[in-house]
Amino acid sequence: MSGLIKQKQYDWKDSNLALFGSDIEKNVKKESAATEKAWKNAGRKLGIQIWRIVKFKVEDWPSEEYGKFYNGDSYIILNTYKEEDGEELCFDVHFWIGQYSTQDEYGTAAYKTVELDTFLNDAPIQHREVQGHESELFKSYFDNITILKGGADTGFRHVKPEEYTPRLFHFCGTRKHVEVREVPRNKDLLDSGDVYILDLGLQIYQWNGSGSNKDERMKAMQYCIKLKDERNGKASSEVLDEGSTDKDHEFYKALNEENVPDEAKKYKAADSQKELFRLSDASGSMKFSLAKKGQVSKADLDSKDVFILDSKTSLHVWVGKDTSVNERKNAMSYAHKYLQSTDHPFVSVSCLAEGMKSKAFELALAA
Repeated sequence: MSGLIKQKQYDWKDSNLALFGSDIEKNVKKESAATEKAWKNAGRKLGIQIWRIVKFKVEDWPSEEYGKFYNGDSYIILNTYKEEDGEELCFDVHFWIGQYSTQDEYGTAAYKTVELDTFLNDAPIQHREVQGHESELFKSYFDNITILKGGADTGFRHVKPEEYTPRLFHFCGTRKHVEVREVPRNKDLLDSGDVYILDLGLQIYQWNGSGSNKDERMKAMQYCIKLKDERNGKASSEVLDEGSTDKDHEFYKALNEENVPDEAKKYKAADSQKELFRLSDASGSMKFSLAKKGQVSKADLDSKDVFILDSKTSLHVWVGKDTSVNERKNAMSYAHKYLQSTDHPFVSVSCLAEGMKSKAFELALAA
């Protein structure tokens, strides 16, 4: 043991990204962005484009994998759209951080998100998404989001069904959004209120908890059909209702994984009161202060400063059109530092300049 050096354990809370908004990122030049091959066709057509970060590089994520994310990776997602009755292209760019994504990966994702924003002439609204705390906007892009363990390099896209490592998927939610998440194969994790799929490669089981809803069951059934299609009809499936089978069934025998790793904690703000903060250097030094608590409106915003609105379920960084260079440069950095000090550090973060349209920001103001 004396010859081993103990490395610092990855701190999930660090994924708030101190680098985001720093001098390093803000110094990205348009010329540099133009040399990134991944951006060649970025934002040229309507719809979603996704890239994964691999060893500091940006790689295209296959379109057939859209909606699937590995908890050991970080991704960049670009949504290109047009406003109703409008012709100009609009953009939302998100970077998504997996729970076990490395600092290099999520730092690169943040850096490259700024670069993509620069490439698109600062037109996008930027967003940060953390696994398990995704914004409603982000969720709206996909029929369902599937969270897989490990990294994409350890995935099973090209593995024969009979060689699959068994996987247990948890389906939880309502019609609006059913989350699909890979969980440890442990029978103690089965929740009567939800639905599970056990994928054994050539045999697939759908387990319906006695209290599960029809949306979860329907989404699981559709997922089963998709898995069978991917196996070219070689796999068979069976639906099990809780209580209808004995504990000697193959389904329960396969739930033999003992270790249950600690998942990302569901941080939720104890206080739901909205808070508006002002970032200003008008006094000659940078000051971050509470501007208002409770109901917030556009009238509370000033074009000369940066404002950070904490709705307690999301965070919005609003950059006034007349802000100083230092205020704009430090906006996301201060938002990050602020979140680190709260009891809800993983909420989604969006950054928009004055004049940009954001339904999420409008809703946060109106709520």
